[in-house]
Amino acid sequence: MVNDNMKYLGIGHASFDITYQVEAFPEENTKKRVKKHIDCGGGPASNASYLLALWNQSVFFQGVVGNDYYGKKIKEEFMEIGVDTSYLEQAENMDTMLSFIIANTTNGSRTILTSQSDNVKRCTLHNTNKYDVILVDGEELETSKEVLLNNKEAIKIIDAGSFKPNVVELCPLVDYLVCSKNFALDYTNIKYESFSDLIKIHQQLSTDFKNIVVITLEDKGCFTLIDGEYKIIPSIKVKAIDTTGAGDIFHGAFTYFISHGYSLEETCRLSNIAGALSTEKVGGRYSMPNLDTVLERGNNLDII
Repeated sequence: MVNDNMKYLGIGHASFDITYQVEAFPEENTKKRVKKHIDCGGGPASNASYLLALWNQSVFFQGVVGNDYYGKKIKEEFMEIGVDTSYLEQAENMDTMLSFIIANTTNGSRTILTSQSDNVKRCTLHNTNKYDVILVDGEELETSKEVLLNNKEAIKIIDAGSFKPNVVELCPLVDYLVCSKNFALDYTNIKYESFSDLIKIHQQLSTDFKNIVVITLEDKGCFTLIDGEYKIIPSIKVKAIDTTGAGDIFHGAFTYFISHGYSLEETCRLSNIAGALSTEKVGGRYSMPNLDTVLERGNNLDII
């Protein structure tokens, strides 16, 4: 039976995104005027936590931002949607990370410039609370380890977006390794040219980390092992105009569905839908679909 009063915790990266919407990527050494830009918080665990709050879950976020304009905006957004910010630290003498995003709405591609200063601070607050579900993205290694080891009965998930030592160190501590194709390829050093290559990659990850592995394949869906059968679980057909945050939204949705008693296959299918729907709008936070929309679309069969 699903506990309707579950406590969720997201630990990791929080940044602020400024997205410019264009119909073609600008040429170098030219000027281009755009009608508007979209500003909102960003970051893998941050966006996933925001989605969980949007879907009416009790969620905390732990991470560090600067005690500056953008850090305050991030905290305000969290509080407005209902994310508990007790463990969101606003560090002095630190600049909040900024991402400048050029979203090409013609083909759905996005180009990101990230501004990160050398004065990055890490979490200092000890979080000894008990949680039912924990999602980490590898940004806060020591805090993530402490909380994961203190919550052995919790459902534990990692968003392994890129191949970094911190991410690899956390992988054995979780129940679900939900990784990008890039992480899987970089970690295993196996070339991906066929379905059989995906099987080899999955087997190595499963053997090394001893957990349930899901490999995301962007608009092609995701790959995992279901009841002894390797499967690509497809996504739905959409007209993508901005893919920013789609992976974060997939992970937030995965966290929700797997913790609410959905099977792994149905969790992957609905998470694919949530991520795909988010690409139909510009801006990571503003593009998040509501839960009813995802479930309704899940009844359709317009898969790729």
